[in-house]
Amino acid sequence: MVTERIVGSTTGLASVLERVGMVSRSNAPVLLFGETGTGKEVVARLIHQESSFRLGPFRRVNCGAIPPELIDSELFGHEKGAFTGALTQRQGWFEQADGGTLFLDEVGELSLPAQVRLLRVVQDGEVVRVGGDRPVRVKVRLIAATHRDLPEMVEAHAFRDDLYYRLAVFPVVIPPLRDRPDDIREFAEYFARRASDRFGVRPVPVTDEHERLLREYRWPGNVREMSAVMDRAVLLGQGRSLEIAAALGRGGPSRSVSPEVAAALAPAGRIVPLDEAIRRHIEAALAETRGRIEGPDGAARLLKVNPHTLRARMRKLGIAWSTYRER
Repeated sequence: MVTERIVGSTTGLASVLERVGMVSRSNAPVLLFGETGTGKEVVARLIHQESSFRLGPFRRVNCGAIPPELIDSELFGHEKGAFTGALTQRQGWFEQADGGTLFLDEVGELSLPAQVRLLRVVQDGEVVRVGGDRPVRVKVRLIAATHRDLPEMVEAHAFRDDLYYRLAVFPVVIPPLRDRPDDIREFAEYFARRASDRFGVRPVPVTDEHERLLREYRWPGNVREMSAVMDRAVLLGQGRSLEIAAALGRGGPSRSVSPEVAAALAPAGRIVPLDEAIRRHIEAALAETRGRIEGPDGAARLLKVNPHTLRARMRKLGIAWSTYRER
């Protein structure tokens, strides 16, 4: 079966996978550049799986989602009593990834003070927990990623040049989906099959007309947006068709769509009931976080609400988080 990690392996991602093959067997740090939604985590996991660190853990940290006051505790850990609320000792992400790979996603969001402390760990291979004084040796394969222009940030003194050169030993640029038109159909077929399995509807083939519509779109959200569009197209079609045009917002659904589903898809510019708007917003957050509700990568953090509040609202609206979990 086609998987996300090899979609486009002979077309748009061929050069990326060639570079992955070059660097995977080494322990050199890798810096992934790419727009949001291009699949940086997929590439990072592939590097991990092909490396000598593959038997160790793979840990992903979204640097942009950690409050500045918690960055040291999250990355390097803390000792019991180090600060108010530190009731137990905690290993940071570096220690948790020991023997494996640490993926620092959105590394460009780190503050300058945090960059200094990260540089020290990258250079020395040791962490000191908050409130501690004993260095802890860690052996970690480091992969960083960003959607930002780090060289430009270095020029503007918003990102440390010494940290940049440490992380960018082997840079890999992942092209946006709009620059990979030959990958469009393969992605569409993969996501359509996956959505059919997830939602329990009959699979419908992707046609040449579907491909034409998908190729005409610019994909600002890249592969992640493609996944959401195909989910929507499958749900709207209910096993009878793929409603690509409607999923892209190009006109209403066809007559094959049930009245209930058609009613749920408001035409552009029409005001929908508040509960429906809230439902769509929550569903978009769940799709983004793959069904995760709590934690730094959860929908509650994304929506800036308490997880218990979010669960209560989901129960009221009949939203099942498990629908958005990848299988």
